[in-house]
Amino acid sequence: MLHAYVQQCDFLAVFDADFQPEPDFLMRTIPYLARNPQIALVQARWEFVNPNECLMTRIQKMTLDYHFKVEQEAGSSTFAFFGFNGTAGVWRISAIKEAGGWDDRTTVEDMDLAVRAGLKGWKFVYVGDVKVKSELPSNLKAYRRQQHRWTCGAANLFRKMGAEILLTKEVSLWWKLYLLYSFFLVRKVVAHVVPFVLYCVVIPFSVLIPEIKIPAWGVVYIPTAITVLYAVRNPSSIHFIPFWILFENVMSFHRTKATFIGLLELGSVNEWVVTEKLGSASNTKPVPQILERPRCRFWD
Repeated sequence: MLHAYVQQCDFLAVFDADFQPEPDFLMRTIPYLARNPQIALVQARWEFVNPNECLMTRIQKMTLDYHFKVEQEAGSSTFAFFGFNGTAGVWRISAIKEAGGWDDRTTVEDMDLAVRAGLKGWKFVYVGDVKVKSELPSNLKAYRRQQHRWTCGAANLFRKMGAEILLTKEVSLWWKLYLLYSFFLVRKVVAHVVPFVLYCVVIPFSVLIPEIKIPAWGVVYIPTAITVLYAVRNPSSIHFIPFWILFENVMSFHRTKATFIGLLELGSVNEWVVTEKLGSASNTKPVPQILERPRCRFWD
């Protein structure tokens, strides 16, 4: 953005290092920006080169498919707003400048920019039929750190921008309610804390203590409905649902911890560890290189 030639440009395409856009990517995204001066961002969908590498990558694909279909597409259709994914998108440079530019006050600078641009009245478009290949982290430690950064950063951004969203006069009250309640409170806080409290605290206690009674709708019906909504996007992976439930319960602990770190601005709130990717461009499994055995720590 600091190069002289940028002054002659109107749009900015953003890709992470592991993303592989098709040659016609700009031809399929720029027209949205060129034809509608109110649009600030065109977001493409992620596709994955290694979804079948291991069980963990299959589970990630299920979770991310739900994210794109429900959060991104629904937000685009109803309020013309969603959180920028930080990659596989094209921005209008004037919108970036009007929103105040990039800001590293949290670990989700992409979402931060999107929220500030949204408060200025800019609109976003999600284009699900434009897909960009990328790589899923296949290492548990890398995935855990990625989830910590995403979860902690979003909660911290909610803390920093909550009052600003409430007091702004440039958007409608209904839009503010959507942003504060649905986008931030429900998806970035409640969605992480409730599964942990229910599955990892309340239900185990109900097994150990007979006096604790949980209604069937809380243990069976609502969790089943949520699971089916996730699984319906991936019918070929329906047999992985039990593993997905167990894995997400474990991750709910890490996400809950990250949520409170972000809300309370505790020690590792701005911890930034780049997500480790193996760089495999195909579905072939790379040869593991074991340099030394890592020290086993109890809290890991």
